[in-house]
Amino acid sequence: MLNFLSLTVRTAVSAAVAIATFSAAHAQTTFPERNVRASLTLGKEHPLGIGLTKVVQCAAQRTGGKFKIQPFFDAALASGDGPALQQTRSGTIDMVVGATASVTAILPAAGVFDLPFMFNNEKEADQLLDGPVGELLASKLPSVGLVSLGYWEYGFRQTTNSRHAIHKMEDLQNLKMRVMPNPVIIDAFKNMGGFAMTLPMPELYTALETKTVDGQENPFSTIEQQKFFEVQKYLSLTKHMYNPVMVYYSKKNFDQLTPPEQAMLKDCVREGRDEQRRVNRQQNEQSLARLKERGMVVNEVSPTEIQRMRERSMALWERQASVIGPEMMNAVTAELKRIRAN
Repeated sequence: MLNFLSLTVRTAVSAAVAIATFSAAHAQTTFPERNVRASLTLGKEHPLGIGLTKVVQCAAQRTGGKFKIQPFFDAALASGDGPALQQTRSGTIDMVVGATASVTAILPAAGVFDLPFMFNNEKEADQLLDGPVGELLASKLPSVGLVSLGYWEYGFRQTTNSRHAIHKMEDLQNLKMRVMPNPVIIDAFKNMGGFAMTLPMPELYTALETKTVDGQENPFSTIEQQKFFEVQKYLSLTKHMYNPVMVYYSKKNFDQLTPPEQAMLKDCVREGRDEQRRVNRQQNEQSLARLKERGMVVNEVSPTEIQRMRERSMALWERQASVIGPEMMNAVTAELKRIRAN
């Protein structure tokens, strides 16, 4: 019996070695040597940086080190998502990780994900982005010189200010809010009675400290990383916008890849997506706990009030529909209805 078990173990080990040897040899014969440049405006330790690192490792592993992705963090290749996307469209940069909002200037249909109060939770966002609606938007990118490899996230944006907690829509009235430089979110805050203005992120801390603006909106992790807790007392969980991120590839350069390389890249970006979302959501929970410990007054906004804000925003949805286009608008509303029915 012992000899039989020993033989079985040796056979299994030999089989595993043979498979690994075959896989490595297959990778070397299937994949050519390739050097790829990937851009991210944020740091290596950010959840998006962790996701990108996962893609780098996955590509190297699956190709026997043939497909080398060199990540450039902290805006080393371009000053922001917009300039990075321009260089990606021209083929100067191969890949960029950036918000879907960054592509709306050249592809207005992407603005559908800028609409406020679209999602109730991350599960809804995952299902919509990873399903037919995400594929529909992705199918439009080649027309502007880009290819979508998949969707990651910044996550839900929350509201802070130095004057009072926001429990209802009326609490936003007369607050000077620095918002993301996006016409839809500017319109959304104005629509609810706030005074929306834009400022570059490097200037925001000082503006909050000097009361040039009363408040701002960002995900928990950004609020902590930028130390806004030092100059903001109130944190209200408005969840007014969910920011998706896309991994873009230059169409010009993607078309030069072999089909196995293209398939490998998409698989690796899916692995990176799962890791990025897990880390991002874990870090957001941890950031919220630390913000409470640092003295911020945190309040939930009731589902009833969130629904009031959502209903108030429907006029904005209607105004943006003509810009975004009926195809994307109809696809989103139908898919959200289906998701919520299940």
